[in-house]
Amino acid sequence: MTQQKESVVTPERFASGLTWSEYLEQRVQRNREKFNYNYDETVLGEDDAAAFKRLVQQPGGPAKVLALGEDWCPDVFRGLPVVARIAEASGMELRMFPRDDNLDIMNEFLNHGESQSIPTFVFYTADHRYIAHWIERPAKANAEMGEVQKLFAGLDREKDRDKMRDMYNDFQQGPIWGSWREETVRELRSLLEEKASS
Repeated sequence: MTQQKESVVTPERFASGLTWSEYLEQRVQRNREKFNYNYDETVLGEDDAAAFKRLVQQPGGPAKVLALGEDWCPDVFRGLPVVARIAEASGMELRMFPRDDNLDIMNEFLNHGESQSIPTFVFYTADHRYIAHWIERPAKANAEMGEVQKLFAGLDREKDRDKMRDMYNDFQQGPIWGSWREETVRELRSLLEEKASS
């Protein structure tokens, strides 16, 4: 999608967003342990960390990232910690905005022009020029979403609700879920390397 010429995200609006620690403290009412788990489990390799740092330091590179999300969303409590780690490693300035309180921002970055998908990450230069945005989850996760449904094959949604919740919680600490974090790093690096060099 093409960003609107007059964005509601002014430099002042961006600066009003929450830092990662403020977001956790002030806005995360649900799933705090899952945010913390995904943050702890996200480890950038030396090559990725160096690549993001180089991108931030180059003229016109991604110096700022805006993140939209809500604490009830699994894609958010998996994806936001990844971006927090990238920002820390690279020196990128991260500001968090709860989606439901910032629908005017969300509506500039709709998924396929129609869905308010989260998380959404929007990257800007130091002088606040738009570079690129990324939405929801990596392609690998979209392709493997059927793995979640396979977990629940033969179970009854009403009768087996507790069992299904426990199985999904276990899945969120397993290798497929972990690979989605890794793929988020790869996709974001690829996106920024492409856009920052164009």
